[in-house]
Amino acid sequence: MRIVFIGDVMGPIGQEMLTDYLPKIKAKFRPQLTIVNGENIANGKGITRALYKLILTSGADVVTMGNHTFDKDELYDFIDDANKLIRPANYPANYTPGKGFVLIKVNQITVGVINLQGRVFLDAIDDPFAKFEEIYAEIKDQCQYIFVDFHAETTSEKLGFAWSVDGRVSAVVGTHTHVQTNDARILPAGTAYLTDAGMTGPYNEILGMTKGKVIERFHTHRPVRFETPAQGPGQINGCVIDFSEQTNQAKHIELIHISPDHPFID
Repeated sequence: MRIVFIGDVMGPIGQEMLTDYLPKIKAKFRPQLTIVNGENIANGKGITRALYKLILTSGADVVTMGNHTFDKDELYDFIDDANKLIRPANYPANYTPGKGFVLIKVNQITVGVINLQGRVFLDAIDDPFAKFEEIYAEIKDQCQYIFVDFHAETTSEKLGFAWSVDGRVSAVVGTHTHVQTNDARILPAGTAYLTDAGMTGPYNEILGMTKGKVIERFHTHRPVRFETPAQGPGQINGCVIDFSEQTNQAKHIELIHISPDHPFID
């Protein structure tokens, strides 16, 4: 089993990078499952129906989200019918539409994909550790592999979660910070781990936002309206993970990074 994961798609440049390069990435690595985080695809905040479809037509099998999930009101009109879209499972269950995990059939093999959101420096929603245990008890006997997109701010929370589930899930890949980390590894009990997959979007800006606006905020300490540029060089970041066919354990994890400084090699 091979899974490709693509980090947070950010605005128009991210859309262009995804449509241009995801088919090439899939042709190179030939994954059985492709997962894309889409929480920033609509100019940095949220997702629309058209952009959800764009991610799928670009080659994704599952779309994960994060703390910007509900920034576009349009999402409420289609999230319950979007079978391949999942939002953080630890949003309050009684008040939140959509679902937090999905089971995907791949050649008679079932893969569980779970989306969770951390709470350190983010909204104090439900406990992601406890929510995972609830979902795991429900799906563990139905899945050969379980993949978790852990959308969180701090490395410590992501690592804490990964170590707590090592050996029970196949992979934990972090999203949200938009900076790809260099710590891809296989934990001792067989779970693949990466603190942050990085973002897919502008390359010469700051976390996907126009750098002049971000710098202005640091200089003035006054409110500034951040902007997502529509033109300029882009990047696409993520990872590819191989899993044992005999167990749910990961065998290999490799970073994906394509940018003007790291051209795509097929």
